[in-house]
Amino acid sequence: MRIRAQASGDKATVRVLMSHEMESGQRRDAAGKLVPAWHITDVTATHNGKTVMTAEWGPAVSKNPFLQFAIKGAKAGDKVAVTWKDNKGDTRTDEATVS
Repeated sequence: MRIRAQASGDKATVRVLMSHEMESGQRRDAAGKLVPAWHITDVTATHNGKTVMTAEWGPAVSKNPFLQFAIKGAKAGDKVAVTWKDNKGDTRTDEATVS
């Protein structure tokens, strides 16, 4: 996951690129078998440890999803962390420092 957080005025814009296959469970492979569903279901963002954004996603989100949001009151040096969980129970958390 790549996270960029840039302060501007009294807020920070956070951009996140998540590496994930995001299979819907509707596609078939070359042999005609259904490819099992495998997609991100929950996304949470924190600012200095406080939850500032949560989202519930489903199979309609594209491969390697991009997410952008703003955090009011963020300033350079603050920490922003993003965590995702998928329907197989895997999770990933990455952190960035606001610049």
